[in-house]
Amino acid sequence: MERERGILFVLSGPSGVGKGTVCKALRGKDMDIQYSVSATTRQPREGEVNGVDYYFKSKEEFQTMIANNELLEWAEYVGNYYGTPIQYVNETLDQGRDVILEIEVQGALQVRDVFPEGVFIFLTPPSLEELRNRIVGRGTETEELINNRMNVAREEIEMMQHYDYSVVNDQVDCACDRIQAIITSEHCKVDRVTNRYKSLLGDE
Repeated sequence: MERERGILFVLSGPSGVGKGTVCKALRGKDMDIQYSVSATTRQPREGEVNGVDYYFKSKEEFQTMIANNELLEWAEYVGNYYGTPIQYVNETLDQGRDVILEIEVQGALQVRDVFPEGVFIFLTPPSLEELRNRIVGRGTETEELINNRMNVAREEIEMMQHYDYSVVNDQVDCACDRIQAIITSEHCKVDRVTNRYKSLLGDE
């Protein structure tokens, strides 16, 4: 029987909503899903590890990746580049394993255009006030940059209509449970299992 291809799950949402925290918590659970590490030109935050949290690149290195078509998507966000290396994603899906991407909204919409069979999840904050508090709590951005991020966040929340699911990140464990439920649901969809059962019926 031909191996079923894995499912690509795309998790995105405004800066500060907790995408990285939720993905890190998902990795800590017993889930057969692979985390695709994005490339970025932004500086590492405290505790972040190159090759684990992100591939930290110079702008020149990132532009070379763009020129060589090595990225599934890429976007410039608040002065920095972010992108998804394409080779790992395709190889892992071909092995029948699921992949989750944690990317910015611009990048997610690019992926939707070229990979419409993916499953797109928008992570939302409980409120804009809470979102601002989380960004301020990082202690890494100036007031001007915080205001820029909030303006972009409002625009991005309006793009939620282009996603398949919305998950509120009020508590990390609850958000993880909701995402796990989405993953289980997607694997039970009839259009994903039809070919398997056609093959079984054909063998009788």
